Amino acid sequence: MRACGHSSPTIYFASRYGGTGVGRARNPNRWMGSPPGIRPASHAGWVPRRRDLPGYAPAVVTVGRALAGIGGASVVVWVVLSAIRTVILPRADPVLLSRWVFVVTRALFDLRTGRVKSYERRDRIMSYYAPIALMLLPGAWIALVIAGFTGIFWALGVDPVVKAFELSGSSMLTLGFVGPEDVPTYVATFVQASLGLGLIALLISYLPSIYGAFQRRELAVAKLAARAGDPPSAIEMIELHHQLARFDALDDLWQEWEEWFADLEETHTSQPSLVFFRSITHERSWVIAAGVILDAAALRSSVLDLPRNPRAELCIRAGYLSLRRIADFFQIDFDAEPAPDDPISIDRSEFDAACDRLAEAGVGLRPDRDQCWRDFAGWRVNYDTPLRALAGLAMAPEALWSSDRALPYRRPPLGRRRGPNRA
Repeated sequence: MRACGHSSPTIYFASRYGGTGVGRARNPNRWMGSPPGIRPASHAGWVPRRRDLPGYAPAVVTVGRALAGIGGASVVVWVVLSAIRTVILPRADPVLLSRWVFVVTRALFDLRTGRVKSYERRDRIMSYYAPIALMLLPGAWIALVIAGFTGIFWALGVDPVVKAFELSGSSMLTLGFVGPEDVPTYVATFVQASLGLGLIALLISYLPSIYGAFQRRELAVAKLAARAGDPPSAIEMIELHHQLARFDALDDLWQEWEEWFADLEETHTSQPSLVFFRSITHERSWVIAAGVILDAAALRSSVLDLPRNPRAELCIRAGYLSLRRIADFFQIDFDAEPAPDDPISIDRSEFDAACDRLAEAGVGLRPDRDQCWRDFAGWRVNYDTPLRALAGLAMAPEALWSSDRALPYRRPPLGRRRGPNRA
């Protein structure tokens, strides 16, 4: 070290490019001339600043990485639990993520069908709603898992965030165009790749069970068309069995449809997307089929001059319990314990017109019309609101005493689900 006419000493140091360099130190206790991490060659008292040390990260960045890792892990766990509850859990357990996907997709479809006047065309458009929403659901799972692992990789030191996103997407889709650099990122990569394959496997296993339940439901709906018309009607169903002199065949139906209602409740609450899968023709719907069977059983138990059949009454009970639980799953309000004389959507004049039509067809009716009305209304009040609300939800085709008086569809809230209906 030598002075060259200057008051500040001249310092020789090791250059990052090799050889030596020359710099001036304004303060011998604080070296400003060397690059970060390079110790001056001839200034033994120099102490580098902490931020110049290799691997130094400000406290704000460290906290941010930690929060990103915790948040990303939380998102991944939430998505995995949502997928398990949607596909594997065999019970009616509403899933917030699934609700978001289906409600948002329904809003887009409503924008498209709102200007369509023809029901046939609306039905054709809405036939794509459930399949598209169902395919978007695993897409939402995958997108959220990629976002979650992006935060995890960034927390593990993968920089910048764009590279962490690339590594997350490559791991999720098992593309392999970006590789991990250390053991923690290797472990996270293996976990994410396993989750990606698992979510795809869940989707593959989910579709057969949905279409199996759909086929069982629609087989009964198709068979009903032969007995009650297209669209079906409870009055036409009773007239046809009277013409064939086969009321015994009518009574044979109640056990079959009681089982159908039990299967409907189980499948349409554990796999709620089935509610929106439409029948093979625009004149049929599982909702109006349920209404026809319930009305036919109610007329059989209250109006027809036949011996009492407990199977018909049990079918009504199985039916309204099924519709209530499906309606409750979709947060549809109804009275869980209605009084027998509570109002229903069918007025007395409609009931009298139906009885007159049956009488003209030669069907034997009970003589006390007032008591028949009270008995019929006492049965109908149990399922009147759930039936009409589900007809609006599923956008069912118009049919007598059900979808012709459907309640308007109301979008369910996107937040937490309220409790079940109480009396």
